[in-house]
Amino acid sequence: MILEKYIDLNCDMGESFGLYKYGADEELMPLISSANIACGFHAGDPHVMRESVELAVQYGVRVGAHVGLPDRLGFGRREMKVKPQEIYDYTLYQLGALTSFLQKSHTSLSHIKPHGALYMMTAEKRELAEVTVEAVLDFNREIEIYTLPNSELYHAAKEAKLKVVSEYFADRPYVNNYVKMFGWTLEEIGQPNTMAKRALQLLEESPVETICVHSDTPNAPAIMRSVREALLEKGWQIGRKSLIVK
Repeated sequence: MILEKYIDLNCDMGESFGLYKYGADEELMPLISSANIACGFHAGDPHVMRESVELAVQYGVRVGAHVGLPDRLGFGRREMKVKPQEIYDYTLYQLGALTSFLQKSHTSLSHIKPHGALYMMTAEKRELAEVTVEAVLDFNREIEIYTLPNSELYHAAKEAKLKVVSEYFADRPYVNNYVKMFGWTLEEIGQPNTMAKRALQLLEESPVETICVHSDTPNAPAIMRSVREALLEKGWQIGRKSLIVK
């Protein structure tokens, strides 16, 4: 019996706001199976959130909440000194904001993925991981949590018996098997075909469940297209098992 292989392709989206357009959302949405939509803290606004949800629904893409720190000027990529209770409140608030637009479009929230500095803070600091898990438990324990494999958030979510999806970043360099999220160069990440080869190699060595390409990475659509085509060529099906995109 041949076992089917599934891999989710996700992208951080909905990060425009007001007059400012950011990211190649329209080009990327047809290529992915999960969209992480900004919820108005690090980026995004009510108008962009609504449009992003509608675009995801149009292409049959699952929608997750891309929750961030309240830092528009730093695009949520600067670590802030915040209390655990604040992280809980920020997370719960953003989950609720995005869900209102999902309800309007007659769809539901599939997952949560912290953004930028918050992603790394919850991955590395147990106390912040635990309050993030607490917010998910209080909101809807059925949604999945996207995070780094073997991170503090990964373990805290597993212990709470939540659904955890381990993530690999195709458009970020890895040093000693750990993602270099900030301060990277284009030379370090290489060309789209190089990123696709790295992703395939990783899938042979590590059981990650989702691969991310950021919508604001230079040449992001070409990167995602290259990764997607390489996966399909090797017999992978794109999507979580609950949603398969041909």
